[in-house]
Amino acid sequence: MSPESAASIRRVKGARQLGVRLGNWLTAGEAKALLGAAGIGTIRGKRSRAILALCLTCGLRRSELTRLTMEHLQRRENHWAIVDLIGKGGHVRTIPVPEWVKAAVDDWTAAAGVSSGRIFRCVNKSGSVWGTGITEKLVWAVVKECAAKAGIAKLAPHDLRRTCAKLCHVAGGELEQIQFLLGHVSVQTTEHYLGCRQRLKNAVNDSIGIEPESGALVGLKITASRLVTSPAAQPI
Repeated sequence: MSPESAASIRRVKGARQLGVRLGNWLTAGEAKALLGAAGIGTIRGKRSRAILALCLTCGLRRSELTRLTMEHLQRRENHWAIVDLIGKGGHVRTIPVPEWVKAAVDDWTAAAGVSSGRIFRCVNKSGSVWGTGITEKLVWAVVKECAAKAGIAKLAPHDLRRTCAKLCHVAGGELEQIQFLLGHVSVQTTEHYLGCRQRLKNAVNDSIGIEPESGALVGLKITASRLVTSPAAQPI
């Protein structure tokens, strides 16, 4: 094929696909099964559980997880949080950490003897902790191994971030707060992670506490009906 023909083919855009879901979302039951598959009987299992718990509840990216340090974990407003984490694009955010997730991290750090620096370290086959950190490839391995034990197919680390957003939304979390949690600049990105679309039936603004009383509402409907049916009615 000539270079000109190849360049012409490359310039042709593919057909846009609508309604195709990119990535996976786990249900709450599947997420619990994934956490249970990590196990806490070994030091490696403690590390896996802490990694999965942070990904599922805090929506951390792999790069953020590998750079997480003990100094990031601080107590703010009587709640544990990952403070001033630098994420994608250099954006800084603070992420609340549930108490049970902090307990899982403490279980790992106590067993590994980690008191400062990077939270997660390598573990060799004999169970000894070494090195000063982990790679993103290791996070992939942890998710793949635990997903296989839980019977979940084709699960990637970023799917845990999507799952975090989805479960927060299902639990009644505000879209703005989920955006803060994930560190998205645009709320449209957060909506994409949730896999949801705008709903017009039973819309969110149908009942917001400022509606007229039922009797007044009936009167408004009757007045509106007369304006529509009256021959003298003029458009406003």
